[in-house]
Amino acid sequence: MEKGKTALLIIDMINRFDFEGGARLGRAAVHAAPRIAQLRERFEQAQAPVIYVNDNFAQWQGEFHDLVRACEAEGGHAAEIVERLSPRQGDYYILKPKHSAFLATALDVLLAKLKVRQLVLTGLSADSCILATAQDANMREFKLWIPSDCVGSRTEVLKKQALALIKGARLAETGSTRIIRGVFPAAS
Repeated sequence: MEKGKTALLIIDMINRFDFEGGARLGRAAVHAAPRIAQLRERFEQAQAPVIYVNDNFAQWQGEFHDLVRACEAEGGHAAEIVERLSPRQGDYYILKPKHSAFLATALDVLLAKLKVRQLVLTGLSADSCILATAQDANMREFKLWIPSDCVGSRTEVLKKQALALIKGARLAETGSTRIIRGVFPAAS
């Protein structure tokens, strides 16, 4: 694969988890974070784009770095995720108002400028934002891979159901990060 043709999307991992069901989702995020961090390292080594796409949590005047600082201050799962997955120099970030990473965001323009045609979707929640983003990416004819060990939901059942739906509808390939050798440019 050509360098720059595949991007890693880290969806909704920078999160305060301060909502109903947030503690369960926070635990799922902490569980997925080490694998996402490993995948991010591979993308960085391959000089492939890493893009954070995060809910703005109705903070219409806030910036992405404001959210990162709020998560650090929150402690618990929020701070643990930021410590492991905080954006680095050269990473991209986009705030989104709704579930899909594409809806009312500049993601289409960014991906076009980067000449990306393949996406690896990671983050939260498999049964909501990952699913909505996969549907929108599929409609835009992106090739998708969703590593099952790099996504989370409030329950394991919801995660498995969402991944089965995504795979069954042929929206994306799914599977563990153990299968990436030779598949994406970040593979070793």
